[in-house]
Amino acid sequence: MPRFLHVADVHLGYTKYDSPERTKDFYRAFSDALERYAIEPQVDFVLIVGDLFEHRQVLPAVLNQAQLCLDRLQAAGIPVLAIEGNHDYRLYGTSTSWLRYLSDWGRLMLLEPNAEEELEPWDPEVRRGGYIDLDCGVRVIGSRWYGAAAPQAIQSLAPLIEQLPPGPDHTVMMFHHGLEGHVSRYSGALRYQDFAPLLTAGVDYLALGHIHRSYTAESWIFNPGSTEANSVIENQDQNPRGVFLVNLTNQGIKAELKSDYDQRHIERLNLKADPKQTAAELEEAAITTIKMAYKKGKTEDAIVELKIQGTIGFERSDLNVKELRSQLHTLSKALIMLIKYEVTGVEYHSYISDQEELPSRHDIERLVFTDLLAANAHYRDQAESLSSGLMDLKDRLLKQQTEPELYQYAQELLSAKSPEPDASPQD
Repeated sequence: MPRFLHVADVHLGYTKYDSPERTKDFYRAFSDALERYAIEPQVDFVLIVGDLFEHRQVLPAVLNQAQLCLDRLQAAGIPVLAIEGNHDYRLYGTSTSWLRYLSDWGRLMLLEPNAEEELEPWDPEVRRGGYIDLDCGVRVIGSRWYGAAAPQAIQSLAPLIEQLPPGPDHTVMMFHHGLEGHVSRYSGALRYQDFAPLLTAGVDYLALGHIHRSYTAESWIFNPGSTEANSVIENQDQNPRGVFLVNLTNQGIKAELKSDYDQRHIERLNLKADPKQTAAELEEAAITTIKMAYKKGKTEDAIVELKIQGTIGFERSDLNVKELRSQLHTLSKALIMLIKYEVTGVEYHSYISDQEELPSRHDIERLVFTDLLAANAHYRDQAESLSSGLMDLKDRLLKQQTEPELYQYAQELLSAKSPEPDASPQD
């Protein structure tokens, strides 16, 4: 009974958040997944279905990470079959890539159609070929990264697969692209009917990559998701992902999603802002939220995101998000601390009824000043009294009082004193 490991979207060399430790996470996840679900159970082969690397230009340390993992599989006698994804596909105008380099040096077998888009059997002498028949009773077929041309590529590949000479009982194909309906905000996914010709051509197991969450379709299309989360929205609670440990039997396919290996924990927290809170009170609520999560063991060495949403009763800039993030980073002991500050100001509620007589300019000004003050948590309780003071301050400004006089009046106003307004008539 053939058994293999289906891996995709490893993204070695990932550099987001400018954290060297975070970059190492992708190597540790890949390495541990191979150890637990390829080497220990001694699978027959491993598939890497695109995006082994994050970047097309690979740093030496990142190349070394890939070689260390592949060398361990080679030492265990486990062949590795791979295709290129959009991240590690050859640079425009070149005829090689780092996956081609690894293939030429015997670390893996890069399966792809030839220059004429024909599927030829794997030739170990030149290390080229579009498919290979393995001793375990499985034919594995490769492909390229086709991008927007993927539907047309499938239409061309399907008859080529049908024309291949008779082979093993099971046919597996690798294809780096997504199936629609399994991830939001992704417009380039293929429809099920786009993939259907491959099933008709004899593909039993279509191994996909590209989408970073796990899904299956119609018992023959399988996507494991990324081995490590590339962003906070790929946390396991909301986006299950990992590697597929697959058994091919005469009764069908058994693909188990495995995610119990070395991965960085992601903790996403939410805080609802209250318009009655001051900036200091909202900041204290954020600190309390992080302290509670830390006591539960959720934040240390993790990637932590605190999303602050709702309506605030102060200016957005009154809360120093950068300083707050630094403070929460220290309290949480997280590897990376993120704050999403998605708040809106208080809406104004004063209005003029259609049946009412039009207010005077004086009344309109009072309404405007009262609403502005009521929308700010610092001045809400004094909105009525302070609005009169602001109107008087405006009149003093129009009378061109000196700056020291205006400053003195403003100080008295904010000190809750009751300065006598000028006895000037209202317009």
